[in-house]
Amino acid sequence: MRPSDSLSDSLVPDGFRVLDARLAFGTRVLFDDVSLSLPASSWSCLLGKSGCGKSSLLRMMAGLDVSSDARLTLMDTSHRPFDKRIAWMGQQDLLLPWRRVIDNVQLGAVMRGERHDTDRAMALLERVGLGQAARRYPQTLSGGERARVALARTLFEQAPLVLMDEPFAALDAMTRLDIHAQACELLSDRIVLMVTHDPLEALRLSDQLLVMRDSPARIERVLPPEGAPPRDPAGASISHHHGQLLKALTEQDA
Repeated sequence: MRPSDSLSDSLVPDGFRVLDARLAFGTRVLFDDVSLSLPASSWSCLLGKSGCGKSSLLRMMAGLDVSSDARLTLMDTSHRPFDKRIAWMGQQDLLLPWRRVIDNVQLGAVMRGERHDTDRAMALLERVGLGQAARRYPQTLSGGERARVALARTLFEQAPLVLMDEPFAALDAMTRLDIHAQACELLSDRIVLMVTHDPLEALRLSDQLLVMRDSPARIERVLPPEGAPPRDPAGASISHHHGQLLKALTEQDA
């Protein structure tokens, strides 16, 4: 039987909540008293102007230090311990050039000193269409193939909460559309929060649209298009919501 990348029911929370998030650098307050909810088995996209604090909020959720004046409470709705339950997929794929593809997929387990699971890593590579590339090195892959290896590595973590910081920004348009569909399928049982600067990407993928704006920043929810992700990028629903999302991104406080 092929190993599964799906989470067992006992590992899937009903959702996550971020409470009372604050981040300041000296006298500059990026955001204060920010809260948001991430429902179970959902994909949320966070948009906003550069420098408003989107990526910093993601890094805080991942437990990465960003400032001495930072606070955040992150919990699931069952109030369970949170260690090792977050996966990260960033702007760079961060594949190690001296490790073969299959070893890069298992990198998290290696760094934690855990037992390798080559069978499961291979099954994930097959699911992203790269089973034949398992023994190759990253520098022999295209940008789209490298992104798929990074996706397989994210799935290998089996974390219920997946944080993504513009993971598809460097891909060409057609490759991006393809990997959108693949990521939606493979992460359907996870809770995903993705930072993106691309409104169309957000409209295609989101169950929940979040806009960070103003100073100090706050988060507003914008109604997503109808239908289940990944939506047709040429569909009428996306066209209809595109203007509303752009307005939310460019409006300023009165």
